[in-house]
Amino acid sequence: MSEKEVPVPPPTFEYLVFSLKMQAEMHLGMLHFGEEKDRPEPDMRLARHSIDLLGELQVKTKGNLSMEEQRFLDNSLTELRFRYIQASGQPPSAASDAAAGENG
Repeated sequence: MSEKEVPVPPPTFEYLVFSLKMQAEMHLGMLHFGEEKDRPEPDMRLARHSIDLLGELQVKTKGNLSMEEQRFLDNSLTELRFRYIQASGQPPSAASDAAAGENG
């Protein structure tokens, strides 16, 4: 591996969940790189999309995950939905419906 190459983590389920969670956190404005004055505005539409992707992953993998994987996915979704409600400024019932997505 050359000095310029960054090591790539193994492609695990946990890393997939972690990646989608980080995307949602970035869209919610929780993470940014650079100075505070350069903080981007939250993009609620993209945040919701990332959260909905995790929700879809939760539905499609039900019964096929280890206890640790299931717990990590469930906890990540719970935290992101709560953060979505906080960032959106909507009343809790409307925002939780929006964050939960419409899987159907």
